[in-house]
Amino acid sequence: MMRVLRRLLIGKPLHNRELAHEKLPKWKALSIFSSDALSSVAYGPEQIMLTLVAVPGLVAYGFMAPVAIFILFLLAIVVLSYVQVAKANPGGGGAYAVAKRNLGEMPALVAAGSVFADYVLTAAVSVSAGTAAIISAFPALSGSEVTIDVLVLFGILMLVNLRGVRESSNAFVIPTYAFLFGVIVLILTGIWKAFTASSFLLPPESLARQQLDWAMIFIILRAFANGCSSMTGVEAIADSVPMFRQPEARNATITTYWMAGILGFMFMGITFLVMHYHLMPLSEVTAMSQLAEQIFGRSVVYYYIQITTMLVLYLAANTAYNGLPVLLSIVAKDGYMPRYLATRGERLTFSNGIILLTVAAASLIVVFQGNTEHLISLYAIGVFISFTIAQSSMVIHWNRERGNGWQIRALLNGLGAATTGLVVVIITVTKFLYGAWIILLFIPIMIYIFKAIKAHYNSLANQLHLPEECYEKGAATFPEGKHIVIVPVSTPTRVVYETIKYAKTIGDNILAVHVSDNEEMTAKVMEKWKLWDPGVELVVIRSPYRLLMRPLLHFIEKKTREKGPDDYITVIIPEFETRKSWHRLLHNQTGWFLRNTLIWKENVIVTTVPYHLKE
Repeated sequence: MMRVLRRLLIGKPLHNRELAHEKLPKWKALSIFSSDALSSVAYGPEQIMLTLVAVPGLVAYGFMAPVAIFILFLLAIVVLSYVQVAKANPGGGGAYAVAKRNLGEMPALVAAGSVFADYVLTAAVSVSAGTAAIISAFPALSGSEVTIDVLVLFGILMLVNLRGVRESSNAFVIPTYAFLFGVIVLILTGIWKAFTASSFLLPPESLARQQLDWAMIFIILRAFANGCSSMTGVEAIADSVPMFRQPEARNATITTYWMAGILGFMFMGITFLVMHYHLMPLSEVTAMSQLAEQIFGRSVVYYYIQITTMLVLYLAANTAYNGLPVLLSIVAKDGYMPRYLATRGERLTFSNGIILLTVAAASLIVVFQGNTEHLISLYAIGVFISFTIAQSSMVIHWNRERGNGWQIRALLNGLGAATTGLVVVIITVTKFLYGAWIILLFIPIMIYIFKAIKAHYNSLANQLHLPEECYEKGAATFPEGKHIVIVPVSTPTRVVYETIKYAKTIGDNILAVHVSDNEEMTAKVMEKWKLWDPGVELVVIRSPYRLLMRPLLHFIEKKTREKGPDDYITVIIPEFETRKSWHRLLHNQTGWFLRNTLIWKENVIVTTVPYHLKE
């Protein structure tokens, strides 16, 4: 039953040779890797507006346009810089990979921790924002945000991505392009109405500015920091170059330019319309919902925009699902994350990374109760740290390679590093008390985890490698020693019979051990053993305190102390397996407890002989 359900939900396993068919063309890759960046127009401009009007009495709305223009300029710098990353690093891994190659271990681990935080936040913020969009259209759903978010994460995003890259792209490409169509129609219609049916392109209240002072500068910088959430996801293409069809680097570069052009147009268009209609915060109503209602009324087009916005915001989390598992696989191959994150699942996806991302994002949503504004307070700092590290690494790369035009490339990446580094400082200062401190604490914790995992794997390799003497001539001959086989026996049964039969195939020195807590029962066991006479000595250990495990363990420890240096002790545990799982509840689990206790003992080999009941 479970196998059928698994096949239904995830699909049949894919052969290794089918991996080439999982590669994506540019038009599909745009919907998969850019959905986070493109969908951010649903909340990025709104976050600028919310910050500028958050303090009563301060007139700051007029600073929205300069903030948006500077973010657009920053987007251009970052995109041009990340194109260089994709070209120089066709193996994927983005900031982590280029930093490891050019700056060393510590900057690479900082980048990995930063991108990990960013991708988890991408999933959490996107899903929360999607739920906020649909609640704006259907207020009756208010109060169910966390439940909806978790259901979307586990019931849609995780399952679809576990089915494979090709299937997830097929499922998500239509909603992404439907959203783009809806937003472009919204912007073009709104601009046409602004030019033809309004006295002011931008009303005076949208241009009002209070004189600059330190308080106003701080608010403007915080608005800029929150608006930078529109740039998260820009790095996803550079992280996932190997998932493009050949030529991978060229296709990734073209897709990056497509993404940047569309994002820039939509970001500035939405910002203009927010200022044109002088939108103000409304409880449980998003700015996108207000715009759609202002331009189209509560028409079919309004609900189309809200539903496609909801869908694409949910699917924006898919950028994380395609970027983070690939990154984790690269980090795991280097030994800084559990190795199972580097293995592909049945559907050729990095399924363990997908599950890890889902659990982490769901935890964040539950902790912050699905509040988009609170989650965005944590947003952007991680990705801009990785931006800065990536651009700094590329300066070293071009200086080392020194090919044609390397000075221009190095200058471009140097400008990117300086700019994004400044943004990191701005975000840290303006958002520290609003949650940025959590990310600044999280990244060192992740670095500690990375290094602890690496240290464990190094220690494991040192302890498990073949000793030098194994390579010497004649080393293949092994010293002879005795093999002592111990079989715990409660009473002679068919299970014990099968176990003794197996024990005789691996050794001649067999001891059957019976722990006696009842003299009458022990007499019956000894009589039955004598009648059976399997040719194996039965050792009886008296236990007046009715303990079973402790006397047996003491006996095994005694034999361990007595054995020679080349001798082996194997404990063979007889067990019967019930046909129905609930039958196990009717029997004690002594064998299970014994196995799990002995497996931690040195110089003791543990094995189990299961006997499967037929009824």
